[in-house]
Amino acid sequence: MGYADDNIVVDTQWVSEHLNSPKVRLVEVGYDVDNYNAGHIPGATGWGWSTDFQHPIRKDLPTKEGMEKLLSRSGIDNDTTILVYGSRRNGYATFALWLLKIYGHRDVRVMDGNREKWISEGRPLTTEIPILPTASYHASEPDWRLRASRRKVLDSIGKPESVLVDVRTPEEYHGQLWEMWKYQAEASQRGGHIPGAVNIPWDQAFKEDGTFKSAQELQKIYFENKVTPDKEVISYCIVGGRSNLTWFVLTYLLGYPRVRLYDGSWAEWSTLIGVPVEK
Repeated sequence: MGYADDNIVVDTQWVSEHLNSPKVRLVEVGYDVDNYNAGHIPGATGWGWSTDFQHPIRKDLPTKEGMEKLLSRSGIDNDTTILVYGSRRNGYATFALWLLKIYGHRDVRVMDGNREKWISEGRPLTTEIPILPTASYHASEPDWRLRASRRKVLDSIGKPESVLVDVRTPEEYHGQLWEMWKYQAEASQRGGHIPGAVNIPWDQAFKEDGTFKSAQELQKIYFENKVTPDKEVISYCIVGGRSNLTWFVLTYLLGYPRVRLYDGSWAEWSTLIGVPVEK
């Protein structure tokens, strides 16, 4: 497909051939583990965004020690190849990859076409929870160059060397859905978008069957919106659950050298006092 990293996306056949490989650990990632408990790829363990990827006290990512505990109990050591997949077009799976890269894991791969493609091909599912041997994992110090803080976002507004990518739907981008969503769990305090952000919905990266478009097709989408590799790119959505996919596409499929995920996203930005908002 001409991707910058030809090994990071693997097809369902590759996964099928590595189900029993001792050096590969399959992880199904979702908002929670409900789908996982209902049926998962044999041998896979399950992680939940709402539980495993949250700091136990403050609203933040897990600490280095928290990641070491998660990976160790999942039977993963530093040399393990981690294969992540999930539903929802792998949005939570690529969030897991982003988090693993922050803490320095070398070999992480994504199953192209996600959980739905595996099921549509008639491949096996099981409800059996694997008994995994506890490993000893040692995480690196976090690489915060992959993450954008609200200060970083504010400083980037209006600078020609930076570009913000709002990956939400056009209705969200223009603030038209705020009245419907403002009382929900991912509520925002205002509708609209960060000034100067371009709107490229995250699902434009996929073909109809849920697999990724080719590098040439993806490049055309971003170049037409002046999102080019010479700029520092910051992607955001509401809580980072979709914009991490855009971070992944730009970083690993197109090879952009400076891409950050603003995981605070619109849920944080819309609650800040005095920051600019456009509709």
